Amino acid sequence: MLTTADDMAPHLTETRGLYRGLAGAVVRPKDAQEVAFVMATCHAEGVTVVPHGGNTGLVGGGVPFGGIVLSLSRLNAIREVDASNATITAEAGCTLKSIQDAAEEADKLFPLSLGSEGTCQIGGNIATNAGGTGVLRYGNTRDLVLGLEVVLPDGRIWNGLRGLRKDNTGYDLKHLFIGSEGTLGIVTAAVLKLYPAPKSQVTAFIGCDGPRTALTIFERLRAAAGDQLTAYEFIPRFGLDMVMKHGHDVTRPLQGEHAAYALIELTSPQPDADLQTLAETVLGQAIEDELVEDAALATSGAQVAGMWKLRELMSEVQGKEGGSIKHDVSVPVSRVADFLTEASAACEAAMDGVRVCGFGHFGDGNIHFNLSQPVGMDKGEFLAQWEHFNRIVHDIVAKMNGSIAAEHGVGLIKRDELLLYKDPVAVDLMKAVKQAIDPRNILNPGKVVAITDNPPPALPTGKD
Repeated sequence: MLTTADDMAPHLTETRGLYRGLAGAVVRPKDAQEVAFVMATCHAEGVTVVPHGGNTGLVGGGVPFGGIVLSLSRLNAIREVDASNATITAEAGCTLKSIQDAAEEADKLFPLSLGSEGTCQIGGNIATNAGGTGVLRYGNTRDLVLGLEVVLPDGRIWNGLRGLRKDNTGYDLKHLFIGSEGTLGIVTAAVLKLYPAPKSQVTAFIGCDGPRTALTIFERLRAAAGDQLTAYEFIPRFGLDMVMKHGHDVTRPLQGEHAAYALIELTSPQPDADLQTLAETVLGQAIEDELVEDAALATSGAQVAGMWKLRELMSEVQGKEGGSIKHDVSVPVSRVADFLTEASAACEAAMDGVRVCGFGHFGDGNIHFNLSQPVGMDKGEFLAQWEHFNRIVHDIVAKMNGSIAAEHGVGLIKRDELLLYKDPVAVDLMKAVKQAIDPRNILNPGKVVAITDNPPPALPTGKD
């Protein structure tokens, strides 16, 4: 148990410093039985509990407002790798990277991939239904989970650890907890899907004149490569310029500058798959058709890592440009270019000099639509416009039948925003589920949906 201010400090502050909370202690159980004991005790006493994984969340979902923090970091065992069933059973405190490594040792792939994979834990990935760069081919975390072990708010343990692809014995309960952000139960272990390890890979970086052209190129690649197209990441010129300005050991992959870029990856479990020819054919035709202005195919592992580093640094370096108002949204893939064009124009019209950095996963419609403050503007003054820009961006998302929370979740920062855009019947159902499973409202209260009249404040209390 941690009780000193210094020891507890990392568990009280959201990653970006937007929220700072408080708690009486941080408890660190070593197994599901100890988690159950803690929850049963807190349930009896009415003590609130906030579960913690790697604390890499970006929406304030792990910030405590009283009670205790329950860290799952000691539940870090890989219980089983079943190569024949193509599954891995891992405890919630395992880092994503450790699960990837265990799969690789069995000549398998666990395809969830995030920039924070060395720190984030699989329990948190499950609780937030994390996305990442592989969603185009493999789906979100929800699509990778077969079974769960969950401790309920009253301390009971639900053992749903089954590696079954088919099980029609009633409600599929695991989906209640995936993406629930620790408000309904505490995931302590999971059975996860594995895939054949890639034996062939091609990585390319292209430049083009904007998002509409980038979408056309994506559609051509998807038609030619099918599910061999495993990543298609869109990067605007401003984003790449920031990485080149603030990143360390980075190399510009193309000569000259372009309005937009895309990072493309094709993989296959077949060692003799000729992905190089496939990529060269599609991109070559796109060059002839004046869609692709320039392209580079990686010829070594170092070049592959260098190209991906440009994408992975996008969020980190934006903080070097001052205040940043961030939106994690999704629209239908067919509308991503429309969204980027319309939302960029609307935000630029709303504030002179605001710098738009809309980037992300073109293949699944998830755009990280971030706004950097105008050069020379006061950071606090800019961040005070957060709600104003939310309304601009989220109204456009809603008009395009999209979602205001794509892969980072709701947490605190979008809890009240959700009420403006989520179907009211859906909100009622969510509240009813929360009330039924956690009637005492002790598990991560006030996050996602509020079922009391005095929930924690949703507006950030710190500064980006």
